[in-house]
Amino acid sequence: MEIISVIICDDHVIFRKGLRTILNEISDIKVVGEAANGKELLDLLKQTPADVILMDIKMPVMDGIEATRKVSASYPESKIIALSMHEEIGYFNSMTEAGALGYLLKKTNKDELRNAINAVMDNENYFSEEFMSNINKNALPKKKSSVKLSDRELEVLELVCKGFSNLEISQQLGLSQRTVDGHKARLFEKTGAKNAPNLVLFAVKNGFISM
Repeated sequence: MEIISVIICDDHVIFRKGLRTILNEISDIKVVGEAANGKELLDLLKQTPADVILMDIKMPVMDGIEATRKVSASYPESKIIALSMHEEIGYFNSMTEAGALGYLLKKTNKDELRNAINAVMDNENYFSEEFMSNINKNALPKKKSSVKLSDRELEVLELVCKGFSNLEISQQLGLSQRTVDGHKARLFEKTGAKNAPNLVLFAVKNGFISM
């Protein structure tokens, strides 16, 4: 069994210690370091590589957005999951644009942490279902989009927004992964989205999904 190494970057010591305890209860995950801000994280990564970084957003010295941007540029092999108390869509957009593959709320649980870490290790996105549901409810008024999507594209879009991997989408819809890839490529083309997070934002803002 391959162990997934994790670094926790958060300015609250008690939160870091509690999260370390929870993660170390998962058999294939090991916390290899902690940092109180982005600068400490970058210094730590010089000596201690990590598969996954759980990144707070609002921190002193260097915040999570800047740290995510720098880590993505210098340590692209490290997958970043934003772990924040902020449910505003602006923070989600900033973190995913900076390079985060996942976005979790701090009130998450051990099962969701495990699922998110496994997803980003497979180069998939993972977004908190509660967070996505909340921004869907609050993203009003929705713009009327001129983009036309087929029924199948809408099905794929909804599953992307729920954090399903390409394999899970293919199994859910009874399609080959190649066909799913084709539908996602058309979704990117039609919506102008650059990546999965942008696609999720487009879907929410234009009322294409309801979670």
